[in-house]
This record gives sequence, C-alpha cells and structure tokens, in this order.
Amino acid sequence: MRSIWNGAISFGLVSIPIKVVNATENHNVSFRQIHTADGGRIRYRKVCEVEEKEVSADEIGKGYEDADGSIIPITEEDLASLPIPTARTIEIVAFVPQERIDPLQMDAAYYLAANGVPAAKPYTLLREALKRSKKVAVAKFALRGRERLGMLRVVGDAIAMHGLLWPDEIRTPEEVAPDTQVTVRDAELDLADALMDTLGEVDLETLHDDYREAVEEMISAKVEGTEPAKAPEAAAGGGKVIDLMAALESSVKAAQAARGEEAEPAEVTPIGRTRKKTQSTPKAVGGKKSTASGANASGAKKTASSSTKKSTSTATKKTSSAGTAKKAATKKTAAKKSTSTPRKKTSA
Repeated sequence: MRSIWNGAISFGLVSIPIKVVNATENHNVSFRQIHTADGGRIRYRKVCEVEEKEVSADEIGKGYEDADGSIIPITEEDLASLPIPTARTIEIVAFVPQERIDPLQMDAAYYLAANGVPAAKPYTLLREALKRSKKVAVAKFALRGRERLGMLRVVGDAIAMHGLLWPDEIRTPEEVAPDTQVTVRDAELDLADALMDTLGEVDLETLHDDYREAVEEMISAKVEGTEPAKAPEAAAGGGKVIDLMAALESSVKAAQAARGEEAEPAEVTPIGRTRKKTQSTPKAVGGKKSTASGANASGAKKTASSSTKKSTSTATKKTSSAGTAKKAATKKTAAKKSTSTPRKKTSA
C-alpha cells in the first residue's frame, strides 16, 4: 500500500517512525460527463486568467485570497516550516475509553505502519499498552494543509488512526428532532421490540453493495446489447404508513418469514419484560361467559317455571273438581232446608 504521509508518533519521549496509508478504498462505479447529443467527453481545462492559456498540473500551486482580492502564494515549504509540533508528528495528548469518542466525530481511517526495523519495538510497545489499558489514544496531527484530531486504536496486530472532526464542527441535533408531541403506547413498543428481536443480529462480512452490483450488471447488459433488468414497480401508496400497529405486525411477520420461522399469532407477547394483561373490555371478555351461564340459568328458570305452572294447573283442576262436588252437595242440603234460608256461596 502506498503511503500518503511519513512522520512519527510522539509517545511522551518515545518517537516511533511511521508511514500513514489509507485503511479504506472506494469501490463506487465512477461516471464521466458527456455531451448527450454526440457522446463526446466533457473535460475541465485549467486556464490561467493572466495568460489566458491552459496550464499543466506541475505548474499549479496554492494561494490564499485576501479580503481585497489579491492572491498570496503559499508553498509546501511554508506549510512544512510552520512552528507547530504536529507538522511531521502525530502527537498523543491523552488516553481515554473508546466510549468517550462520539461516533459523529469519526472521519477517514488510516493504518499506521512501522517505518523501518528500529520502529518495530516502540510500535509494539504502544500497541500492547493500548490493548492492556483497553483505551484509545487521542492525538493531533497535520495532514493536507491543516491540523486535525485523531484517535489511535488497535486493529489486529496494527495500529489504526481515525481522523476526528473537531468538537465545534459537530452540529447540534435540536432542529432535527420532531417538534410535534406524540405519545408512544406500550403495545407499539412491544411490537417494535418483537421486530428488533426477530431481525436479530447480522454478520457484517455478509453485507455488500447491491446498488453497485446492479449498476455493473446494467453496464454489462448495455455492452452486450441486451435489455437491462428492470426494477419492480413500487407498491401503491408511496410508503405512507396508515396504521402503525398494523405496519409493525406485518413487519414482524415478514421478518419471521424471511428467517424461515413460523409466523406468530397476531397478538405479540411483550419482550424483555412481564406486563399485566390489560383487560381493556372486561365486559366483552367476561360477557361471553356470563351470556353462556345466563343462558343456562334462563333455561333452568324456564324449566322450573314450566314445572310450577304444570303443578299449579293440576292443583287448580283438583281444587276445581272438589269445589264442584261440594257445590252439588250443598245444593242438595239447601233443597231440604226451607227455601227462605239464603244459600251460602262456597268459595273454592
């Protein structure tokens, strides 16, 4: 790997000669600007405004534009001779737990390689010290015309350095958060927990750039003169979520299906904590049982009532028969008595 900067790590009074190389590489598909009418390349020409002619790269230097518009030339020697210790040195200023570094500050990543045999011992010493302390080193260094902040950590058997943004370069998130006050229900959080648990973890080594692969396949199809694959039509609705609960439930089921798991019922059990079942409609839940028992009780009442009516009817008939016989006997007795004697009515 080609080095982009040579210098040393300043570790107290210990100096470690190192070379800085890029730790990442760009795999993006690059495009050229063309004239759409005839496909001709569009190029930028660097022209000197004084001589009005194109100049080559080795004739181009740096310059600072002053407030009045005049240009002050700046050479590489001017930058290298700046009176700061970080001009050619990565100066470690502190050792802190890695949690103290906000990921928002992370910038480009570099590998620091030991430069020569004498650098092997102090390089290994710093690496092992970082491992044992479980800390990272915060350093200052100058690269590409400006001083930067960096974080040194161990990656395998090497020391890596992440460029860090200065704290005042990080914007505050106050204007990003929603202004509208919303309430998130426990049931929605339970479904979100279930979705997170279903999706689970992933091996980052298995992830790849689908967009880049699709672009490469499209270019290959154009070269071969075949028809490129078309993207599937987007679902209607423009991704607008109407029902958050329904969307979460569908997401859980889709994630379970993608993992080859059997879909769970619609009711999602809360994950990570035990919650009391809320009987939001106790009447509806208990009403069915009450209705069933009420139906039995009603049937029993009807049966008992029917039996009572039959018994009452039978008793009434018997009483009526007895009353009729008694009336007949009374009539006979009354006939024997004097007709002037009033006849008593026998009530049943």
